[in-house]
Amino acid sequence: MNPYILVLYYTRFGATGKLARLIARGVELGDGMEARLRTVPAVSPETGKSAPEVPGEGAVYCSEDDLRGCAGLILGSPTRFGNMAAALKYFVDGTGAVWSSGDLAGKPAATFTSTSSLHGGQESTLLSMALPLLHHGMIYCGIPYSEPALRSTTSGGTPYGASHLASGGGAEISQEEAELCRALGKRVAHIARKLL
Repeated sequence: MNPYILVLYYTRFGATGKLARLIARGVELGDGMEARLRTVPAVSPETGKSAPEVPGEGAVYCSEDDLRGCAGLILGSPTRFGNMAAALKYFVDGTGAVWSSGDLAGKPAATFTSTSSLHGGQESTLLSMALPLLHHGMIYCGIPYSEPALRSTTSGGTPYGASHLASGGGAEISQEEAELCRALGKRVAHIARKLL
C-alpha cells in the first residue's frame, strides 16, 4: 500500500470540502504520496440512531485505521465562533486509543478552515485544531512566507494553515487561497516522505 496523507475534514455548506480537495491535489503533486479524503458525520441525536454508516455523497467517514495508517494528517473545519465545528471536535475527542498507542507521534500535521467573515476566527480555529494534534505528538506544519500567495492574499491564508473567506457561503475560492491549499498539501507530503 502506498503511503498516504489523511485529509480529514467536516463541511456543512461545502467550502471546507472544496479546500480539502485542493489540499489533496497538493499532496499528490510529488513525493509519491497519496491523498486520502475522509470526513466525519454531523453531530445530532439522529447520527447515533438512523444516519447511514456511509454518507450518500462526498468523502467516506474516517475510521480509526485511517488515522493509524497515515503518514501525515491535515485536519479541516469551518469556523464556529473561533473554534472547530462540534462534529470534528467530537471525532477528535474519540481518538484516545490512537493517542495512547502513539500511532500519530512524529508525523507531520496541518490544519485548514473556512470562515464567513474576514475576522471570523480563521487563525484561532486553525490553532484549536492544532492543539489535539500536538497532544498526539505530531509535528505541526504551517505555511512559510516563502509562499508568494501568503504575501499577496487579501482573503484567506495564514502562516498557521490554509483558509478561505466564504462571505456567507457564496464566495469562490480565490487564486491565492487555492495556491496556499496546494502548497500546504505538498509541504506536508514532502515532510512525511522525509520522515518515512
